[in-house]
Amino acid sequence: MSANANRGVVYQGAGKVSVESLDYPTLALGNRKCEHGVILKVVSTNICGSDQHMVRGRTTAPQGLVLGHEITGLVVEAGRDVEFIKVGDIVSVPFNIACGRCRNCKEGKTGICLNVNPARPGAAYGYVDMGGWTGGQTDYVMVPYADFNLLKFPDADQAMEKIRDLTLLSDIFPTGFHGCVTAGVGPGSTVYIAGAGPVGLAAAVSAQLLGAACVIVGDMIPERLQQAESFGCETIDLRQEGSMEDKVEVILGEREVDCFVDCVGFEAHGCGCDHGREQPATVLNSAMALTRAGGQIGIPGLYVTEDPGAEDEAAKVGALSMRFGLGWAKSHSLHTGQCPVMKYHRPLMQAILFGRVNIADAVNVQVISLEEAPQGYADFDGGAAKKFVIDPHAMVRHGRAA
Repeated sequence: MSANANRGVVYQGAGKVSVESLDYPTLALGNRKCEHGVILKVVSTNICGSDQHMVRGRTTAPQGLVLGHEITGLVVEAGRDVEFIKVGDIVSVPFNIACGRCRNCKEGKTGICLNVNPARPGAAYGYVDMGGWTGGQTDYVMVPYADFNLLKFPDADQAMEKIRDLTLLSDIFPTGFHGCVTAGVGPGSTVYIAGAGPVGLAAAVSAQLLGAACVIVGDMIPERLQQAESFGCETIDLRQEGSMEDKVEVILGEREVDCFVDCVGFEAHGCGCDHGREQPATVLNSAMALTRAGGQIGIPGLYVTEDPGAEDEAAKVGALSMRFGLGWAKSHSLHTGQCPVMKYHRPLMQAILFGRVNIADAVNVQVISLEEAPQGYADFDGGAAKKFVIDPHAMVRHGRAA
């Protein structure tokens, strides 16, 4: 591959992605030079459950969108105004694009930056309605506001040794941790995690890191439940009949938990005999039923304003049938929205580097090449109990012809 060749994973319509040749990125924002940006040679980039919503056709994502918002890379070019990030640094890229200058960024709310998306607060790489930024499931990508956004790893060799763990700092580890923090998880807490996909598994590990006494994970896929059990979680198979309260009582001896984390989002399915049918509000309603009075509910699972694949007209515009009166009566606090990755990524990096957490093992990271990305999407959509991490330069690293 020539130095300036670039390829990327491109959304081609519902159910289809392909690896295509792309232009090499430039330090530019439209017609003006982006002197605060850098160009990265992508070291690793991950397939996210949020990507799957687009690929399934459940959003208004346009054909031709270059996917990927979970990026770790090597700096190969830096703009004139970049002072603290240098060529040769290996960095983690928060999936939130943030200017560092607006009111929200200055308050630490980097998930809802006011200056990087003309349509709404908040932006991300390679994602529908998030500002039109090119995604990072590519060989090379441009990252703006580099000094503010990027997390530099202190030692490049150590970073590459732990890249399977560190690659998860761009999204799912902070997102799972944020779900637990906003749910009020602390020492001695009892926690229910809805969903054993990668974010759910990351939330379960995060709950343990925060000192939870018991972490219960619910899912419908046996392999995912086994993965949660592999690092000490209790599990509930949601295909089985019976009330959630009864199932929790078998584990805890009581019918409610202190903290609830929704890692499923709007494509949720019913439980028991309804497990094959979509019920987009079912996790939110379970959260209010299962969380103790005065408890907190963290909702890192994605909910959208437009869902063209929804089964009813209300859900197509994000209107869900929730038992909000129950949550009000129990004085619940519900916490929504994108994770502000920069709030958490440095301390979580430290936890990885000092051996306090083995996040890659917990979420079952599998490294694939860029060419294998379409199959990785298909396997992920089929419920594989793995987190697929793309190494765009795997062919070079493994000694095969580039």
